[in-house]
Amino acid sequence: MSNICEIKVPDVGNVHDIDVVEVSIQAGDVIVIDQTIATLETDKASMDLPATATGTVQQVHIKVGDKVNEGTLIATVLVDDVTAAPATPVFETVAVAEVKPVEAVSVASMPIEINSPIAKSADVPVVNQVQSYSAHASPSVRLFARELGADLSKVTQGSGRKGRILKDDVKNYVKKILVEGVKAGGGAGIPSIPVPDFSVFGAIDIQPLSKINRLTGQHMTSVWLNLPMVTYHDEVDITEMEAFRVALNNEKNKEGVKYTGLLFIVKALAAAMGQFPRFNSSLSSDGESLIFKKYLNIGIAVNTPNGLVVPVLRDVTSKTVKQLAIELAEKSEKARSGKLLPSDMQGGCISISSLGGIGGTAFTPIVNAPEVAILGVTKSKIQPVWNGETFEPRLMLPLDLTYDHRVIDGAEGAQFMEAVKYYLGDIRRLLV
Repeated sequence: MSNICEIKVPDVGNVHDIDVVEVSIQAGDVIVIDQTIATLETDKASMDLPATATGTVQQVHIKVGDKVNEGTLIATVLVDDVTAAPATPVFETVAVAEVKPVEAVSVASMPIEINSPIAKSADVPVVNQVQSYSAHASPSVRLFARELGADLSKVTQGSGRKGRILKDDVKNYVKKILVEGVKAGGGAGIPSIPVPDFSVFGAIDIQPLSKINRLTGQHMTSVWLNLPMVTYHDEVDITEMEAFRVALNNEKNKEGVKYTGLLFIVKALAAAMGQFPRFNSSLSSDGESLIFKKYLNIGIAVNTPNGLVVPVLRDVTSKTVKQLAIELAEKSEKARSGKLLPSDMQGGCISISSLGGIGGTAFTPIVNAPEVAILGVTKSKIQPVWNGETFEPRLMLPLDLTYDHRVIDGAEGAQFMEAVKYYLGDIRRLLV
């Protein structure tokens, strides 16, 4: 008996308007379960959408360039038996920086000054310029637009009832203007760097950037231009911590759980954030208040064959080191095999970027806005340390803390780093 089965976009972690970049099937094709039928792309990942049924494709309901959401109909398939089954989408995660997509950049925190270069280059009118008030918007929205220096007559589409323009529409319009200004002028009116014709010097190969690379670059530029970032460098003695970690792995090797130094850094970072709640906050869109979070999730940068991704460990304060070890191992494996869901990379309160397995002595990680801080870790090494009477060999770990200076001042940044070092210097303190 034949049945018609519908293949739809599965749960993708509350991500909306996902771009369709490739459709691999057409009407008449015979497909099998788990066969890739389309490729979707968000601002953080490229996702291979698998078939959830075996049969003959009757109709394809999407095309390249469409935007889809959870539940969007992809294709209808004629199956001989009821072969449709829920399938976990196989996601191929491509390179992404330790930052959020450009759409997440707050608008009000990037005010357009009347005489600023970006206001001129982006063709945004000054506040006291005469505007057309034909737009369908409430007085509060008009006031909001005037405060941003945005011309409501150029907001062509309102998302409210009967096309009414809402504050979010004004924000999206200004963000679009800002992004276009960055593309056109190199960012905030700064002249772009001229690129010569490299072919006159020898053979070249031109490869277009993916959407993810483009958005990441735009967001990194926005963060760099709009966040006054400070990086504080220090080092901590982890001799005892490393001895305990090695002993723990020797004792627990039959459990199949690997304890890494990163796990203790996660716990120490969480304990320090409990003492300094500003590190677990975000600046509001209008820049007038701080949003303090009552939860604590920590993002961990993971290197994969396709680039860098940042899965998030959730509720780290309520989990043991063993539970965190298991969760980190599972998410790292998903990252390396390209199966991370977008939801696995959302909700972070602070991020850790570790180069310890590669090398280096220090670096300046960029804050993963709207988070307000990021901790960088490089390779530990044995150094002679004076104990008051003589030098003795100690294992020293370099740490690099970058923070948003609008939220955190220099004294608090240094005190926070001292707290992290306090816990890492003697991990028994994490028990009290």
